[in-house]
Amino acid sequence: MKKVGLLGGTFDPPHIGHLMIAEEAYTQLALDEIWFIPSYEPPHKEKTTTDVSQRINMVEEAIADNDHFFLDTIEVDRLGKSYTFDTIKLLNEKYSDIMFYFIIGADMVEYLPKWYRIDELMGLIQFVGVKRPDYVLKTDFPIIGLNIPIMDISSTMIRERVKKDQSIKYLVTPSVLRVIKEFHLYESN
Repeated sequence: MKKVGLLGGTFDPPHIGHLMIAEEAYTQLALDEIWFIPSYEPPHKEKTTTDVSQRINMVEEAIADNDHFFLDTIEVDRLGKSYTFDTIKLLNEKYSDIMFYFIIGADMVEYLPKWYRIDELMGLIQFVGVKRPDYVLKTDFPIIGLNIPIMDISSTMIRERVKKDQSIKYLVTPSVLRVIKEFHLYESN
């Protein structure tokens, strides 16, 4: 059975931290592929101001040079709020020959009890929690813990740096940086 890791998010913008998490999960769990799933509208965050087509473009650019990274637009195609339960249910129906691993940050692990239909979701997919030094990966749910190199980068930080006209070189891939500059994303004016 094929093993696929799923990494969801707004990817506003995707950064090297996302790529490193995906690569570490791919390697440590001996996965066949990693699918990046941009959300149209995440239920736990404010609506993103960056057009979804731009976010998809940036993900495509970020993962273009990795032959085991793929883009899946299942949540964007569905529009509206993206609930993991609905996404995983659809993926399991469409790909009965794939074992999915849902990769989340340690900060999200503590919120799992509040997730939509979490008890049912736990029966549909294997969760993988990426450990961070400032979070304890403590949960009653069966989660695989993943140690990765420490990298304190966030999309929020990148947007703020662009707004202040500070460099984001080495925080995003060169191709994502080109998209941000070309379309003047995240600039203050």
